[in-house]
Amino acid sequence: MNSDGLNDLPDWDDDFLRNLGDEDETEEWKPNPTRDACKALYTKWNEIMIMLNGALGEEEDEDEPGQHSALFIRERKSMILGDAFEVAAKIRSSETGNMYILRMENAAIIRKNAQLIKSAMLTFNMEGEMEDNYCEAIRAEIDNFRELFKQWIATFQKDEFTDEWGLFV
Repeated sequence: MNSDGLNDLPDWDDDFLRNLGDEDETEEWKPNPTRDACKALYTKWNEIMIMLNGALGEEEDEDEPGQHSALFIRERKSMILGDAFEVAAKIRSSETGNMYILRMENAAIIRKNAQLIKSAMLTFNMEGEMEDNYCEAIRAEIDNFRELFKQWIATFQKDEFTDEWGLFV
C-alpha cells in the first residue's frame, strides 16, 4: 500500500525492478531515460488515483426517483477504479521485461483506460454524480499524464523481438 495511505497502489520501487534481472548490475550507474519517464508517469498516476478515490469513493445510500440505481452507480464507479488500477499495474509491469513489444502493449492499454476514465468523468458530471470541480481537476491531471505518457513512449527502443500478431512492428 502506498505510504501516504490514500490509495492502494504500491510505492515505486527501483530495487524491486532491478532485482527482477532485467538490468545488468554493471549497468546500474548508467542513466535510464525509459525507467525515469516510467517512474514519473507512475507518480502522476498515483496522484490521479488519489483524486479518483476521493471523487468516486462516496457511496450512494438509496435510489432517488428518476436517477440511476445506487447499485448501478456503485458498479460504474468500481469499473472506473478497476480500470485505473490496471493503468498503474501496466505502468509498473512495462519495466519488468525491458521489451519493446511488452511496453507497446501496455502503453496501448494505458492509453485506452486513461481516455475511458477521462470520458467517464464527464458522464458522471453530466449525470450529477460528480461535482464540476472534481471532474475538471481529474480531467486536467489526465491531460498532464498524457504529456508524461508521450515523453515515456518516446524513449522506447525497438528490439530484435517480433510481434507475432504484427501490431507493433
